[in-house]
Amino acid sequence: MKTLTCTTPGTFEYSETEKPELKKDHAIIKIKRIGICGTDLHAFEGTQPFFNYPRVLGHELSGELVEADGADSFKIGEAVTFIPYFNCGECIACRMNKPNCCVKMQVCGVHVDGGMREYLQVPSRTLLHGEGLSYDELALVEPLAIGAHGVCRADVQPGEFVLVIGAGPIGLGTMEFARIAGANVIALDINEDRLAFCKDKLKVAHVVNALSADVVQQLSDITNGDMPTVVIDATGNQKAINNAINYMAHGARFVLIGLQKGDLIFNHPEFHKRESTLMSSRNATIEDFEHVIKSMKAGLVNPTNYITHQVKFEEVKDEFESWLDPKNGVIKAMVSMGN
Repeated sequence: MKTLTCTTPGTFEYSETEKPELKKDHAIIKIKRIGICGTDLHAFEGTQPFFNYPRVLGHELSGELVEADGADSFKIGEAVTFIPYFNCGECIACRMNKPNCCVKMQVCGVHVDGGMREYLQVPSRTLLHGEGLSYDELALVEPLAIGAHGVCRADVQPGEFVLVIGAGPIGLGTMEFARIAGANVIALDINEDRLAFCKDKLKVAHVVNALSADVVQQLSDITNGDMPTVVIDATGNQKAINNAINYMAHGARFVLIGLQKGDLIFNHPEFHKRESTLMSSRNATIEDFEHVIKSMKAGLVNPTNYITHQVKFEEVKDEFESWLDPKNGVIKAMVSMGN
């Protein structure tokens, strides 16, 4: 089968590898779509934490189920996606029903080889029915589930002002699910085109450019002097994360979806006087995936809004580096495998 491997930072190589042989309680998916996410881009750059080379990237995936064992509710030939976080089922996190932060977590395309190949074998328990959604839509369930999980972590309530920092694909999904939860959403980014996308495509009422001299004042005006009671970072940018304490209401929750390699550095008195709550949000749960699929089917979110670039699998090696350049306006690149 055709396979594309990131051999070292900045380098991809195509090769022919063996098609997997079905194992007990596993399923084989013929890959149809591969969404490109920040993790893939950072791995190519060499800036992704928890990463080793060589690695087959790709975890935003959809395809056709071609073989299965222990997947009784699934039919061969149906469109599927899957939860790409392979947990151990035994550690303290798994026993606490938090498999998304398993101690021995193996994320497809990060810790183990992912879906930039024709066929991928996954545990049958991770499969999700396509529910009539397109391959493009199914490949976008996972990134949207990341945002949905962050909103769940924050326990967003109707009417709250929720500030989402970063209008990339994860941030956009976070805004959508904050809206679905009933929040008043504020988008903060440095890219005017991304902010315009938030207003025009996602109907976000309030957008703020983070490079403005009066960000705090703008947030105060929007929230009638209260400041946002939930702040969610979806940038993975150290400066943005460290500055975010200044944007929080007293009593607010700060959720980190984005991940960076450095330290968190807050002014302790500023953090303390607010009685702030700091949380990380890692991966997503099956409940988040099901919430996303249900929301897609109900028309509450249109994931194909995010697809700005479409390429064939054979073009990825030549096109991938261009997706790192903000000038190219990439929100979501979608790779097609076969037909």
